[in-house]
Amino acid sequence: MLEKLRIREHMEVTDANGQHVGTVDGIEDDRIKLTRTDSSDGQHHFLDLGNVDKIDDNRVYLKQGTAIPVGAGAN
Repeated sequence: MLEKLRIREHMEVTDANGQHVGTVDGIEDDRIKLTRTDSSDGQHHFLDLGNVDKIDDNRVYLKQGTAIPVGAGAN
């Protein structure tokens, strides 16, 4: 899983349309942990690495149709 090695703390995470979802706090197992300060409910949220479509520059793009956790930045 190449994405796991390329994703770094503080990278922006967006949906397939480029809408901000959150900011990477770290990687735990096979999930992206999003920062609490970037969520509307002050909680950490997680996204499965299998939902990553591509990594470009300092941004992680999610696949079309990825369910965004309630409380994450895009909600």
